[in-house]
Amino acid sequence: MFVANLLIALREGFEASLVVGILIAYVVKAGRRDVLNKLWLGVGIAVVIPLAVGAILTWGPQTLTYQAQEFIGGSLSLVAAALVTWMIFWMGKHSRDLKRNLESSLDRSLARQSSGWGIVGLAALAVGREGVETALFIWATVQSSIQNNILATTAGVVVGLILAVLLGWVVYRGARRINLRLFFAVTGYFLILVTAGIASYGVGDLQEAGVLPGIMTHAWDLSAHLPSPTSPVYWLYVVGQAIFQINLQPTVLQTVAWCVYFVPVVILFAYRTSAGKRTKTAVSAG
Repeated sequence: MFVANLLIALREGFEASLVVGILIAYVVKAGRRDVLNKLWLGVGIAVVIPLAVGAILTWGPQTLTYQAQEFIGGSLSLVAAALVTWMIFWMGKHSRDLKRNLESSLDRSLARQSSGWGIVGLAALAVGREGVETALFIWATVQSSIQNNILATTAGVVVGLILAVLLGWVVYRGARRINLRLFFAVTGYFLILVTAGIASYGVGDLQEAGVLPGIMTHAWDLSAHLPSPTSPVYWLYVVGQAIFQINLQPTVLQTVAWCVYFVPVVILFAYRTSAGKRTKTAVSAG
């Protein structure tokens, strides 16, 4: 759980820090330091939004019936899987154009409103999107883990965000060149594997809620081979379950869901990644 949440916080936090850095740099370059306080107001709103989402997800369903909780949990796990998948492909495609797109949006915002209040909404939306995705994904990993260790979850998020801020600062200080394409490719593959487990777990929740059939139809049962908690290799299962949602008794539908998600997504992502490398090589050669 620590590693999974550290990774999603690092990736999303790094993207958010890049966005904030671009916005600040362009506002200063444009000679509009007078709107910096409004920009930070938008960033502040973007921070509050995911906290509110997390609070609603954590405490909202507790008053519902078991079936309702499982239905909400399963549905939101699938939503989180969809959002993270979209984020993986979007960032892989637009990482090179992120700066240009944000600067264009800033130009339009400042042109429409010389007071600069439009930048509040721009910053809130640009940064808040990553925050909401992070809140959903972290909630999904916590829900799907048998080890609901709040300390590990919190530590992973905090460490990931700290590393993300440091990486963003290094990039825009120019102290070191970071290959953004490689960074988003490596983390993308890892997150696809994590998200496949989240999607499978979400299907299991919907089966528990009675929305989907086959809750008692298992694809296999390896629980008898699970080492005892005193075994030196038991921690491998704990780590695998926390990060990748390893299930020793998955239902047939959960297994199908995992395969249906993972196989096409990883193939498409590999194709997109290799295509991006070929395009970059061709441009360099030209």
